[in-house]
Amino acid sequence: MVLGWPEVVLGKMAARRGLSCILDRLLQGAENVPSRVPLKKHNFLQNKHMIWFQSSGAHTGIQQSNENPLVSVSEASDTLYKRLAVLVKGHDRIVLDSYEYFMMLAAKELGISVEKVEEPPRKIERFTLLKSVHIFKKHRVQYEMRTHFRYLELKHLTGSTANVYLEYIQRNLPEGVAMEVKKTRLEKLPEHIQTPVWDTLPPVEETASKS
Repeated sequence: MVLGWPEVVLGKMAARRGLSCILDRLLQGAENVPSRVPLKKHNFLQNKHMIWFQSSGAHTGIQQSNENPLVSVSEASDTLYKRLAVLVKGHDRIVLDSYEYFMMLAAKELGISVEKVEEPPRKIERFTLLKSVHIFKKHRVQYEMRTHFRYLELKHLTGSTANVYLEYIQRNLPEGVAMEVKKTRLEKLPEHIQTPVWDTLPPVEETASKS
């Protein structure tokens, strides 16, 4: 069944009237809500039950703690590191220069003392391949791969500071760059060697030899 132009117009007018009636009823219901409850201006359908549920939490007497649950307090002593050596290597020298500046800037922001910054000698690997196997056997092609290094040494760090620093620089590690980390940890002197050994030895009895 195909409707004509007048039927389409009448259908649109009826739909508009029905929609306006629904909106008027919703607005009348929202006006009955007390004025202390804030209404949403840009909400298409304003439901008084939803508004009461959102605002009911403000009138409860539950006190929320201001402590951050992500911060953990531990009584155990933190680990101490005498030295933290970071070695990065890659094939692009410009990328390594930029990443070295980034590591230095991150250490400065965290208050970490930088002891040494070096550029170890580069490593070159060459591969010689035959251009043609059957003929022109003297025609060879040579390829080389250059690997550049950057070395950064930090000193006197705590375990939490070292973990934060390493996580920050590893998340921003560029593509094609490898990292190697070496930690030198400070350990407490064992109890069995704190006192001299000769103080714990039993006394030696001297026996006189008779001739």
